[in-house]
Amino acid sequence: MAHTQYELIDRLPTVLEHKTLWEAVGWGDLNIGMSEQSLAGSLYGVVIEHAGEVVGMGRIVGDGAMYFYLQDVAVLTEHQKHGLGKLIVERLLDYIKKRRHENGLAFVGLFASHGNDTFYEQFGFKDHSPGMTGMFKVFE
Repeated sequence: MAHTQYELIDRLPTVLEHKTLWEAVGWGDLNIGMSEQSLAGSLYGVVIEHAGEVVGMGRIVGDGAMYFYLQDVAVLTEHQKHGLGKLIVERLLDYIKKRRHENGLAFVGLFASHGNDTFYEQFGFKDHSPGMTGMFKVFE
């Protein structure tokens, strides 16, 4: 691990930890009920603790065989630049490699926050346009 004062733990964040990190990194306000339901549908998750406090998180959603999506990879600003995001993504990708269907491909997707494209490129993620484009729709 980047520093011994950090501990990477295989578990989903609690609803409160999820909300706290979500809002701290500037993703907006998060409804507790929605967070609870969303976390319950996760395939896997990790948190990073420092001095008993969760300072980072990441999780996987998808069908568990062919499609996997990295979600909510976040590290509190004051704990960034210590390699924690990298540890989170590596652990999530290791989970997918071990759990994907043995006889097929695994499609791993994500939506990077603005300016974080190069962070994910180090793990082999790339822009596949114009042949493929990432699209999404938000219902408000």
